[in-house]
Amino acid sequence: MKNSKTSSADPTLLRQIQELIQAKGGGANEAEVADIIENALKLLTDVKDTGDIRVIQTALRELRYAFRIFAPYHEKRKVTIFGSARTKPETVEYQQAVEFGRKIAQAGYMVITGAGPGIMQAGHEGATPEHSFGVNIRLPWEQSANPIIAEDKKLITFKYFFTRKLIFIRHSDAIALFPGGFGTMDEGYEAITLMQTGKSQLMPLVLIDRPGGTYWKTWDKHIREHLLRDKLISPDDLNLYQITDNADEAVKIISRFYRNFHSTRWVKDALVIRLKNAPSPSAIAAMNEDFADIIAGEPMKIIPPTPDEATDGVHLDLPRIAFGFNRKDYGRLRQLIDVLNGL
Repeated sequence: MKNSKTSSADPTLLRQIQELIQAKGGGANEAEVADIIENALKLLTDVKDTGDIRVIQTALRELRYAFRIFAPYHEKRKVTIFGSARTKPETVEYQQAVEFGRKIAQAGYMVITGAGPGIMQAGHEGATPEHSFGVNIRLPWEQSANPIIAEDKKLITFKYFFTRKLIFIRHSDAIALFPGGFGTMDEGYEAITLMQTGKSQLMPLVLIDRPGGTYWKTWDKHIREHLLRDKLISPDDLNLYQITDNADEAVKIISRFYRNFHSTRWVKDALVIRLKNAPSPSAIAAMNEDFADIIAGEPMKIIPPTPDEATDGVHLDLPRIAFGFNRKDYGRLRQLIDVLNGL
C-alpha cells in the first residue's frame, strides 16, 4: 500500500491493518481506507456513549451505500429538485415540476429528489424513473417513497438528514427549488451558504415560481430589504441564485451554466477552472482587468493539466485557466463563470 495516510506510530498496528485490507482483496483508495480503520479503532477508547457510536456507524454505512449507488452515473450531470411534499397533483406548481423534470431530462440531465410525494413525485414523473434518483428520509409520519421511484434501484433511504443533505449537494450539478416549507427553505439556504463559503462547487441555483407567482419574489425582497440592506450579505451574493416562473427558462439557466464551464478544483494556491473551449489571450487580459478585485496572487492564465490532476487522470483533455483566487468572493467568481460561458 503506497502513500499511507494513517497516523499510527505503531508499526505493528499499521501492518495488521494492511494485512486486513489485503485479506479482503485490496481495492481502491487503500491508504484512505486504512486511515478510516485506524480511526474506527480509536473509537474503542475515545467515544464511550453508545448513541454517539451509532451515529458514526449509521452515517458511515449510509454514505458508503449512497456513493456506491451513484458511482455508475458519475459522468452524468444531475439536477436536484426541492419543493413541498404537500403539493397536490392538481396544482399549477405540481404540473410545472412535471414539465421541468421532463425538459431537464430531455436536456441530458438526471433528476434527484427527496423521493417523497408532492413536488418530489412530480420531478420523478416528468424525468421518468430511468433518469431519476430518490434520496429518501425515514420519518414517523412521512414520507414513504413515491410510487414513481419506490421500486427503482436508485432509491436510497437515510436515517439522518445530514448524510442525506451531503449526498444531495455532493452529486448535484444544479438545484431547482419550487415553493415549499421549512425543509425547502433549509435546503435552499444550505446550498447558498455552501457556495458562498466555497464548501461546494458553484452551480446554478434556480428558484421557480408558479407562472405569475410571488413565492420566491417575496423571498428575494426579504433578502434584499433585510440581509443586503443591513450589510449581512454582500451585493455579489445575489449572483448565487436566479428566479424565474418559467420551466423553459429554468432549463436554459442550468444549460447555459455548462455551455463552456466544466468544473473547478484547487491545486495548492491556484484555482483551476476547466473549460470546453480556451479563452483567447485578449479575453484573458480583459478578465484579469475586470476581475482584479478577486485575484490574490497569480493572474489568470491558460495552463496545461497540473501534476496533481495528471495523477488523478481526470478531464486531462480539457483546456483550463488558473489564478490566485481570494477564496471569499464567490458571487464574483460566479460572474466570472458567466463571462467564460459567454465567450
